[in-house]
Amino acid sequence: MGVVYIRKYIVRRLLQLIPILIGITLLSFALMQTSKTDAVDLLYQDAGNVASEEVKEEMRKDLGLDKPFLVQYITWLGNVLKGDMGVSYVMKKPVFTEFMKRLPNTIALTISSILVTLIISVPLGILSAVKQNKLTDYIIRFLSFIGNSLPGFFLSLILIYIFSLKLNLLPVMGNNGLQSLILPTLTLSTAMSAKYTRQIRATVLEELSKDYVLGLRSRGIKENHILYVNILKVALLTVVTLLGLSIGSLLGGTAIVESIFMWDGVGKLAVDAIKMMDYPIIQAYVIWMAVIFVVINLITDILYNYLDPRIRIGKDVW
Repeated sequence: MGVVYIRKYIVRRLLQLIPILIGITLLSFALMQTSKTDAVDLLYQDAGNVASEEVKEEMRKDLGLDKPFLVQYITWLGNVLKGDMGVSYVMKKPVFTEFMKRLPNTIALTISSILVTLIISVPLGILSAVKQNKLTDYIIRFLSFIGNSLPGFFLSLILIYIFSLKLNLLPVMGNNGLQSLILPTLTLSTAMSAKYTRQIRATVLEELSKDYVLGLRSRGIKENHILYVNILKVALLTVVTLLGLSIGSLLGGTAIVESIFMWDGVGKLAVDAIKMMDYPIIQAYVIWMAVIFVVINLITDILYNYLDPRIRIGKDVW
């Protein structure tokens, strides 16, 4: 019956995505309409051209921007349901094509950041807990505090200054292979590693104080076995929760980091679209963010179900 419950739960969550998407896209569409300037004004300003209001109005008519707000939204929604996300006002290319062209770069940055974060935070979190209130623990906690306090943009500039300008080891920006991936990965994984380390430390310390650990020790079970088999499984629940939040944010594109390093991902695409009021690109990004967070949260809940038998996500499905 467990599989049936989970299937029903998945169906319910996916059905919940429909009103969420409608609400979010409608709100973002409405917010874009509040701007005093639109895509047509910005296009001419960016090109440095001066055009009469008649020319601008003609262009707005071609783009459908002269229609009432609800008409524009319903037309756009109908096209999306047919699989057509429209054409970018700025690039004059299909939105879906441009989005998918940049998505692999964001996925690559997401995977590298998560891997580096796990490699750093899991061992350090466990070590800090085991060495509680010792020099090693103090050093790890101090470093995690610093890592969690540094703003992403500031850390990006520090890394560029050290590794690109002073040491000349890594490229400053662009998508030029694995070397270009290192600095944005370090920027993102630093803050995440600091957060993960503190949470894993707290979880391990809590488990070490529980009665079942004392019982295992009294039976002669080795400390490493208790730590890496029994306690680590519980700590994975904390890691899964953090991963659910982090992966959703990373796949949405880390706009600041991607813009600083000129990493051509969906985050940078969204920032450029917002600057130019490129409505079709912005709406595609909004849809992507909503879908990603719902799907990632769904996967997280399912993993919880398997990692902790006490949790049964499907029992109250309907």
